[in-house]
Amino acid sequence: MIILGGTPLGNLGDASARLSETLERVSLIASEDTRTTHKLLTALGITNRPRLVALHDHNEAAVADELVVLAAEMDVLVLSDAGMPTVSDPGYHLVRAAVAAGVTVTSVPGPSAVITALAVSGLPTDRFTFEGFLPRKSGERRARFIELAHERRTMIFYESPNRLADALADARDAFGATRDAVVCRELTKKFEEVRRGNLAELHAWAAEGVRGEIVVLVHGASATVISLDSALAEIDALTASGMRLKEACAQVSSSTSLSTRDLYQAALARKLN
Repeated sequence: MIILGGTPLGNLGDASARLSETLERVSLIASEDTRTTHKLLTALGITNRPRLVALHDHNEAAVADELVVLAAEMDVLVLSDAGMPTVSDPGYHLVRAAVAAGVTVTSVPGPSAVITALAVSGLPTDRFTFEGFLPRKSGERRARFIELAHERRTMIFYESPNRLADALADARDAFGATRDAVVCRELTKKFEEVRRGNLAELHAWAAEGVRGEIVVLVHGASATVISLDSALAEIDALTASGMRLKEACAQVSSSTSLSTRDLYQAALARKLN
């Protein structure tokens, strides 16, 4: 079977007893960086010396089928450098190949920067969306933010410290300077920092230079309160442009306080009348 193992984000004490037990018994580990995995084995005092195979963005498509064949006969532990494999890290294509081949996929759960950042952020946690790494180019990054301008869930992003200030400036321009946000830096490590404020304040702070692993969280958009008639007028405009009624209702609902169901029923009732 394929076993996805969660590794510490930075604090070795976060390695679970199950992870250590699994490291001690498996004979094959596919890891994002075999050097990092070797250091982890040594730091945890693992006496087992399994075969280490590199599994990263550049070779995953080429080695996935071979690993699936091996996983049909033995346990293959998959590790990223930190956190859970497949979550903005290698492993997704391997899991897809394993599922297609009928090979069991399981996990030894562990730390996740996404969930850890969300939990400590102070932003709403009941609904959230993980957007992964932001585009490197400013134009593409701004386009991504504009697409998310009406997103009402808490948004979580990964970003490089070298691009953080520019990314926050683009977010400020797309979401508004007063939108609440949080930057989590070096989670679980010695110099962990959780910086809270609005996007303008965070941009000013980041412009001075920031180091470490970064997670950015942005508060979702507030629902716009409009009348039902105004909402139906927006739906009419969308359907006139070729959008299906259900899709138009969902889009208007995403940026208002009205539910998709209520909008759809109101639009149908008006047509019948």
